[in-house]
Amino acid sequence: MKSEVRAVVIGGGVVGCSILYHLAKIGWTDVALIEKNELTSGSTWHAAGGMHTFNGDANVSKLQKYTIDLYRELEALTGQSCGIHANGGLMLAANEGEMDYLRLVASRARYLDMETEIIPVAEAKRRNVLIEEKYFTGALWRSDGGHVDPWGTTHAYAAAARKLGAEIHRFTRVTGLSQRPDGSWDVATDKGSIHAEHVVNAGGLWAREVGRMVGIELPVLAMEHHYIVTEAIPELEGLDKEIINTTDFSGEIYVRQEGKGALLGTYEHNCTPWSVDKTPDDFATQLLPDNFDRIAPELEVGFEHFPAVGRAGIKKSINGPFTFAPDGNPLVGPVKGLPNFWVACAVMAGFSQGGGIGLTLSRWMAEGDPGADIMAMDVARFGVFATPRYTKAKVIENYRRRFRLAFPNEELPDARPLRRTPIYGRLKKAGAVFGANFGLEHALWFAPPGVEPVENPTYRRSNAFPYVKAECLAVREAVGIYETSNYGKYEITGTGARAWLDKLLACKLPRPGRMAIAPMLNPQGRIVGDLSIACLALERYLLIGSGFAEAYHLRWFWQQKPPENVHVRSAASTLTGFSIAGPNARTLMQRLVREDLSPDAFKLFAVKETAVGMSPVIFSRAGFTGELGYEVWTTPDFQATLYDEIFEAGEDLGLRLFGGRALSSLRLEKGYGSFNKDFRPDYTPAETGLDLFIDFKKEGFTGRDAALAERERGPKRRLAVLEVDTDTEVIGYEPILKGGKVVGHVTSGGFGHYVGKSLAIGYVKTEHHEDGATFAIDIFGEDRPAILRAAPLHDPNGGRLRG
Repeated sequence: MKSEVRAVVIGGGVVGCSILYHLAKIGWTDVALIEKNELTSGSTWHAAGGMHTFNGDANVSKLQKYTIDLYRELEALTGQSCGIHANGGLMLAANEGEMDYLRLVASRARYLDMETEIIPVAEAKRRNVLIEEKYFTGALWRSDGGHVDPWGTTHAYAAAARKLGAEIHRFTRVTGLSQRPDGSWDVATDKGSIHAEHVVNAGGLWAREVGRMVGIELPVLAMEHHYIVTEAIPELEGLDKEIINTTDFSGEIYVRQEGKGALLGTYEHNCTPWSVDKTPDDFATQLLPDNFDRIAPELEVGFEHFPAVGRAGIKKSINGPFTFAPDGNPLVGPVKGLPNFWVACAVMAGFSQGGGIGLTLSRWMAEGDPGADIMAMDVARFGVFATPRYTKAKVIENYRRRFRLAFPNEELPDARPLRRTPIYGRLKKAGAVFGANFGLEHALWFAPPGVEPVENPTYRRSNAFPYVKAECLAVREAVGIYETSNYGKYEITGTGARAWLDKLLACKLPRPGRMAIAPMLNPQGRIVGDLSIACLALERYLLIGSGFAEAYHLRWFWQQKPPENVHVRSAASTLTGFSIAGPNARTLMQRLVREDLSPDAFKLFAVKETAVGMSPVIFSRAGFTGELGYEVWTTPDFQATLYDEIFEAGEDLGLRLFGGRALSSLRLEKGYGSFNKDFRPDYTPAETGLDLFIDFKKEGFTGRDAALAERERGPKRRLAVLEVDTDTEVIGYEPILKGGKVVGHVTSGGFGHYVGKSLAIGYVKTEHHEDGATFAIDIFGEDRPAILRAAPLHDPNGGRLRG
C-alpha cells in the first residue's frame, strides 16, 4: 500500500469503483480505493441491478444515460462482462393522472433526444406477457434501460481503474481521518496510514460514520428493501427475448425477468428504517430476515396485476438495506469548511447513476467544476435543518412514495412545519396554504373565508387558480404584501468587504444607500448566483438571493476564500422580511416612514436603514413583481409588530396578502427569470440576459474572461418568454419546437393572470430568437402553438416599476 496518493476513495461499491475509474481516466492515476470488506459489500451485492434514464431533473437524466452507455465501453476495455440486459422499460398507468405523468415523461424525453412512445395496454402486454390488461389504461415504452449484473459491473469499473494505475485495497478498514494545515488528509487504516490530497466518502451504508470522522452528520438513512425472485413461469417459456422491465405506479411494483422466472419488488407503505443511529461495523454481505407480512399488501396487488407471478412459487427472497437522502436523490460534491473532502453517497440507484456520479465528481475534483448543473444531486441542497430526526421522517416519506406520482404543485407533509417565522400563525389564520423552502414554511396562496386551505395535486390547473388570480389582480390594481423571509440573505462586513465582493460579483458595486442586480459567475462564465446587493456602508453589505441555494452559496463564498478582514454570515434566521407592491404601495409606506418616498427622493434601488412604524428595518425600493414596490427587512422579534402596523396602515388601500404562486405569475408577466429554474450553472450571462448587469470594464472578477469571450462570439441560445395557446401550463423541460425539430426547452412557466395568457420561459437557439417568432411546445403529448414575446407582456417600458 502506497503511503502517499493524490486521492483516496472510501468504499468499494459500484459508486466508489466508478469514481476511482473516472479519476484515473481523467488523469489522476495515483489514486487508491479502500474497502473494509470485499468489493460490492454493503448494498451493491444484493441490488436488483435495474437501470433507466428517467429522473425529474434533466441533467440527472443525461448522467443516467451516460451511465448506461458506459457499460459496453467498460466491457470492451476490461473483458469483464457487466451482464447487460438492455431490454428497455415500460411504465404502466392506471388512470388519467398517471397518463399525464407518462405524457410528461415522453415530452421531456423528446427534449433529451431519448426514444419513448406512448402505447396502448394491448401493446404493453405484447412486450410483457405477465401484464393483466384490465388494470391499466395505457403505457410508456422507453428504449433505454434494463438491468445489469451488480457484481460484474462493479468489477468492470475496478478492472478498468486498475488498468489505468489505480490501487484497490480490500479488507482494509479506515479508522480515522485528520486534516493537515495545507488541506490534505491523513487516512488512518488498520494496515497503515495514507497521506492524500483528497478524500472521497463513497461509504454507502457507512457514509454517516465516515462523515462523523470529520465532524459532519450527513442526511442519509438506510431502509430495508424487499424483493422476490420466482420459480420458472410457464408464460415466459419460448419467448424470443426477455420481457421488458416494467414499473406499475398504481401497484407500486417493479417487475423484470430473472432467468426463467420473474423478479418483483416494491416500495411498501409499512416500511422499516435500518440501523437508524449507527451502521454495524461487522455488516458486509448479510441479508436481513424476510418479512412478508410487511410487504403483503403490495404483493397482493402485484399478484393481481401480474397474475402469472402470483401463481409461481417464490424461489428466493432478498431483504437488504439501501441508503436514501430525504428527497431520494444522491448527495454529491464538496463539503463547506472541509477542503478536499468530497461525498458521493445516498445513491440508491447506483446502476443508473454510478457512472454519471463518477464522471461529475472526477471533473469537479480535477477541474474545479462538475461540467454541468447537478444541483439536484448536490449535497449543498440541504442545510443544518436536515437533522437526523428530520432525515428519518423524510426518508420514510420518500421511500413510501418512490413509485407514486410527483405532482409539481404538491407539498409533502412529513417533518412539517419545521422552520417557522413569527407570523406563521397569523398567515395560517388568514388561510395560507404553505410550502416548504429549505425547511422554512412560506405561503403559496391564501384561501378566502369559507374555502378549505388545501390544494389538490395535479399536473393541470388546480383549485387554487381563481384565488391566485385574485391575489395577482390586487397587486396590479391596489397593493399586496408578501412575506420574503424565505429568501437567502447574507451579511458581508469588514474592511476588505468591498474589494472581495468586487472580485466575487460581476456587477458594478453600488455606493452606500444603493442596490444593484449582481450576477455571480464561476470561472467558466456560467451563472452560479442571481443576487441583489445592498450597500449599507462601505464596509457593510446585504446580499439577497434564492433561499433554496443558501448552503450552495455559502459554500461558494467559502471557496472564494474571503480574507481575514472580511466576515461572511448567513442572515437566513436573523432577518425576516416583506415585499409591499402595487400602485398604492407608496401611499401605504409613506404613512409608516418619515423619509420622503416621492419618486425623485427615494428612487428605484434606493436602500436605507430606518424605521417603519415602531420597527427598525432595512428599507429598499425593490421587488420581483414589476410594480412600484418596497422590501422591508427586520429581525424576528419585530416582525409581528411590523406586519400588524402595515396591515393597519393599508386597510383602506385594498391591501391583500399574496403568496408564492401569485409572485411566480407576476414575474412571468415581466419576463423575470428565477434562480434554480431559469438561471442555473448550465447557462451564461448572454444566454440569460444577465450580461446587462455586468460591468465589463471592471478587471479581475471571477468569470470575466469567459464572459468577454462569449460577448465576442455571441450566445448560441437565449432566454425567451413565450405566449402559449393552451389550457394546461408547462411544468419544465418540455421541448420547444420549430418545424417539428427541437430548438430549445422550457425552464418554467405558469398562467399570467393579469394579462390572461399562459406563459413559458425557456431557451431557444439564437437564430430563432425574435419577437413574434412562432414555435410549438409539447405539453402532455400535444404540440401547442407558442409565440415569442421579446418585450414583457406587462408594463414593457417599466413605467409602473419606476413611477
